[in-house]
Amino acid sequence: MKAVGYTTPQPITHADALVDITLPDPVATGRDLLVEVQAISVNPVDTKIRKSAAPAEGQRWKVLGWDASGIVKAVGPEVTLFKPGDRVWYAGSFARHGTNAELHLVDERIVGHAPKSLDFAQAAALPLTAITAWEMLFDRLGLAPGKKPEGKTLLIIGASGGVGSIMAQLAVRLTSLTVIGTASRPETQAWVKELGAHHVIDHSQPLAQELKAIGFPTVDTIVSLNQTETHLPQIVEAIAPQGKFGLIDDPRALDVMPFKRKSVSIHWEMMATRSMFQTADMVHQHHLLNEVAALVDAGLVRTTLAELFGSINAENLKKAHALIESGTARGKVVLQGWA
Repeated sequence: MKAVGYTTPQPITHADALVDITLPDPVATGRDLLVEVQAISVNPVDTKIRKSAAPAEGQRWKVLGWDASGIVKAVGPEVTLFKPGDRVWYAGSFARHGTNAELHLVDERIVGHAPKSLDFAQAAALPLTAITAWEMLFDRLGLAPGKKPEGKTLLIIGASGGVGSIMAQLAVRLTSLTVIGTASRPETQAWVKELGAHHVIDHSQPLAQELKAIGFPTVDTIVSLNQTETHLPQIVEAIAPQGKFGLIDDPRALDVMPFKRKSVSIHWEMMATRSMFQTADMVHQHHLLNEVAALVDAGLVRTTLAELFGSINAENLKKAHALIESGTARGKVVLQGWA
């Protein structure tokens, strides 16, 4: 099968940062699905791992990629949730080869039936970010779906990116929260408004000041999706007493002591936790993805595909990684098909 991988972590400008390769076709066993990958999307985690992680011991190549949509080609003998021919979408596992390959093995418990109303490229944009956003809102922060007015507020820092683009939609569609997103450029601010956020503020300015200007001296819940270290003093100032703070990025240091006087709870989200540790509730991601697919097919949630970078190969993946690393991407970057 065709795949894209690397042997040594390199900057994206290096000729061998990502290369086209050929690998043996994998075989489905146990609860695995063998998926014919039709489309993938690129996430910040792809770039972070490419720059830092070598292939696993005993392996020559490291194949990245988590988001995928495709068709089930074969199933292991213990599979009960899918059959060959099913259209699927998923975000894979950090413990295995990635989705930048024509054929991919994935545990059925972290796979969902793809939305009927989306093509493969549109579907590939959503799984990793939808899982991250859903788990943060409803599993980590304990927010309750439902439209009963409660007068509560949610601030999403970095709302124009992949996770923010779906989190804003889920929060607006499924809760009664007043959703405030941050974006710093006119085009990204317009994108966040288009996705349904009630207010958009500029995170290049002091957040507490921006919030007060639109009538919110504090907010009940804050989720930081990037640059948490930079924004932390403003987060401490802006969050309400007994508020909840969630984050997904990798600050070099995180001083949580300033939150103590406000009794703020702090919540991490990493969508790979369930699959990495084979948790007892791992199948929750199967059900979650099916719920998001139903929301998409009902017209309540839209794809966050923003740019289609052509077929899946090393050259196009390098361009996608470079865009992600530039910090200027909005929504998701997707590649489709094998040239």
